[in-house]
Amino acid sequence: MRRWTRAALAVTGAVTAVAALTGCDGPGPGKAGGAPSAQAGQGGKAGAAGVKKAYRLGEASPLKESPKLNSQDARFTVTPLEVRTGTDADMQNSGLRKDDKDGPQVPVFVWSTLTHKSGTPMELGDMDDDIMVRTESGLRTRPLIVMMGSAKWADCPPVQTTKTLGPGQSEKVCTAFLIPAGQKPAAVELFRGYNAEPAQWPLGG
Repeated sequence: MRRWTRAALAVTGAVTAVAALTGCDGPGPGKAGGAPSAQAGQGGKAGAAGVKKAYRLGEASPLKESPKLNSQDARFTVTPLEVRTGTDADMQNSGLRKDDKDGPQVPVFVWSTLTHKSGTPMELGDMDDDIMVRTESGLRTRPLIVMMGSAKWADCPPVQTTKTLGPGQSEKVCTAFLIPAGQKPAAVELFRGYNAEPAQWPLGG
């Protein structure tokens, strides 16, 4: 069987490879507090710096800088398009080995368009790494990382992480997340740095 782990958002926003989901409590950048704050979620209004924090599915994120030194001049956008919560059957058929200490998990699939806007070409794996899913309980989780082998999802092909996009090119990708069974995704979010609240795409209402 395949071993799996997941990169979860810690209090500082750092990425850690762990088998358990990590929740973030309390206010402040990089933390979840359940429902969006008034500043971040009122119909996509801009914050103090004039940068809109809430978006609708199908609406592109602000320009994001490459996190890599070899492409630090690159700029790209992320456009979440569709979100689907999977089932226990999806987990059973994925080939992932359950971790009993995490309890029952279900996948969440997020389809997004990654668009390279300018600068040095970038790999897809560097463009979707900062997408997050926030649940109704306020828990944030990063994309699933499989340490050994690969996960198989019926309608969510794996991202071709080494594929390179240059200026003007885009790619539609599906990113898989794991959340506790019984919870629902409340928003797709995009990490924008340690000192900024994530951009968010609320789901439903």
